[in-house]
Amino acid sequence: MSLLIRPATVDDVPQIFAFIRGLAEYEKLLAEVEATEERLRTTLFPAVGHPPAECVLAYDDEHPAGFALFFTNYSTFLARPGLYVEDVFVTPERRGRGIGKALMLHLARLANQRGCGRMEWSVLDWNEPAIAFYEALGARRMKAWQICRLTGARLARYR
Repeated sequence: MSLLIRPATVDDVPQIFAFIRGLAEYEKLLAEVEATEERLRTTLFPAVGHPPAECVLAYDDEHPAGFALFFTNYSTFLARPGLYVEDVFVTPERRGRGIGKALMLHLARLANQRGCGRMEWSVLDWNEPAIAFYEALGARRMKAWQICRLTGARLARYR
């Protein structure tokens, strides 16, 4: 296995979109995907300004194998930035080869290089393989915390 992890470029948008759809299918959330290639292109690679998120791609023997999408957040308790991992996905045919671990370790190194005080992500409560994987990396689940979310019409009513 020859593994390469590199930052995504605007030319990678179709592949990023395919990975997002693959992740949504795995999580049984495909109906919730509103992303389009064009929206990804304009938000991840804006003509001006700083993108709100970054993406790295993993290639296994030159075949697209997975991706991780992340952004900087901030901890007031630590008074330091953090790295929030929004998505990690490895294609089904390439799982079990260490690609997910390589992606997470790549992000952990990046978090350290950027002076982050922590790296965080969410995992679905039914996704036992992912939970076991993250715990094997040394992650601690924050069971007392619940995610709260405003989206769609509920968010729009506060315009």
